[in-house]
Amino acid sequence: MYIPKHFKKKDTKELIEFMREYNFATIINYTKKRYWATHLPFIIADKGNKVILKSHMAKKNPQWANFGKEEVLIIFQQPLAYISPKLYDHETHVPTWNYIAVHAYGVPEILPSKSEKIKLLEETFGVFEKSFKEQWDNLPVDYKNNLFKNITAFKIKINKLEGKYKLSQNRTENERKKIINHLSQSTEKTIFDISKFMSK
Repeated sequence: MYIPKHFKKKDTKELIEFMREYNFATIINYTKKRYWATHLPFIIADKGNKVILKSHMAKKNPQWANFGKEEVLIIFQQPLAYISPKLYDHETHVPTWNYIAVHAYGVPEILPSKSEKIKLLEETFGVFEKSFKEQWDNLPVDYKNNLFKNITAFKIKINKLEGKYKLSQNRTENERKKIINHLSQSTEKTIFDISKFMSK
C-alpha cells in the first residue's frame, strides 16, 4: 500500500484497536492460478509482541488450498468520506476521499481438529453475540458435527502491519475544522466515524 509520510500510522496499539472495531475484513491470496478474496469476520488477539488473527471459511472455498505455504493479505477498511473542495480555503483544489485502511500480512495456519474449531466458533460468539452461546449449547450434535466438517478454521500470526490514516493531515487547521464540522453532521456512520477519527 502506498502511504505518504503524513498519512502513515505506526502505533501498533491503535492499529489493533481499529481492527477490533472494524473486524469484518477481506483476506486475499493467490492460489489455483488466480487471485481470491473472501470477506470474513476476524477475531484479533494481541499477545505481547504478537498479533494473531483467527477466522473460518467454507471448506468448499478454494482459497485455503495453499494456507500454510504462502503469505496472505488481510485488509481492514471501513470508514470513508467524500471531501468536497468547497470545504477548502481556495478554489484550486479537487475532490478527494478521507479513509482509514490497515493491511495485515502473515502465513495462515489451519486449525484442523474438532476441538480447535469448537474453540474458534465459541470465541467468535463471544466477540459478536455472547447470548448466542446458550442457543449453541442446545443445538443437535449431528448438526454441529456437520458444521465442523464443512468449515476450515485458521489463525494467522501477523508479521507486518501497515496503517494508512488519510484524514486531511495535509490541510490547514481551518480547513480541517470545516471538514470535521461538516462530516460530524452526517447521519451515515461511515462518514461520521471519519470525523471522530479526525477529532482525536
